[in-house]
Amino acid sequence: MKQQIMFDLDDTLIHCNKYFYLVVDQFVDAMTTWFQGFPDITADAIRDKQTEIDIAGVAVFGFKSEHFPQSFVDTYVHFCNLSGRRRSKSEEDLLWKLGLSVYEHDNEPYPNMEQTLYELANTGHELHLYTGGEMLIQRRKIEKLQLERYFDSRIYIRRLKNSEALETILSEGPFDRKRTWMVGNSIRTDVVPALTAGIHAIHMKAKSEWQYNVINIDVEPKGAFFTLDQLKDVPDTIHRYIGR
Repeated sequence: MKQQIMFDLDDTLIHCNKYFYLVVDQFVDAMTTWFQGFPDITADAIRDKQTEIDIAGVAVFGFKSEHFPQSFVDTYVHFCNLSGRRRSKSEEDLLWKLGLSVYEHDNEPYPNMEQTLYELANTGHELHLYTGGEMLIQRRKIEKLQLERYFDSRIYIRRLKNSEALETILSEGPFDRKRTWMVGNSIRTDVVPALTAGIHAIHMKAKSEWQYNVINIDVEPKGAFFTLDQLKDVPDTIHRYIGR
């Protein structure tokens, strides 16, 4: 039976978090150097404050590219105010450029991405791509990896990725919810919205997950709900479910 399978992009099909972690590490290194004379301003304190500000920004602005470098600058300003250390325009500019550099990294597919998409498409399923972020940045990733081969025009890019956004896509599109799946790593933006909408969900468990994505699941599944570690297991999981 033909299924409509919707994939998340970042940290489901391609690596994303590891580049943010790398840039955050560089940010913390710079901050600990600048604030080394202040014993209470530790690497952990800096990292915790940046995470707090970053998550608060996503909740308000969605996946807007500027909010990540802004979280670096805001964290810097916070500790300058806390310590009385004088702010430097050159340091703020450096942090802004460092934050933006995360979007310049290569797009590395997860293992078996091609194999998984090819197998599902070749079996006759209809593939959709649903990703959060800015149109230009996400389109650049999609085009570089030539993902239109599998998704054609069935690509949805939203700055705010939540239950309302998914419900709008499902309501306005030609979806049969009993045959529709959401495959993604984020419990917050993929799994819970899918279960709320009454479609099947596959949670791709990440080795290291961004704190924003980790929430409790308080929705009772109306269909299938699986947790997998590897993309290559998606086709068999779906086929076993629909063939039971």
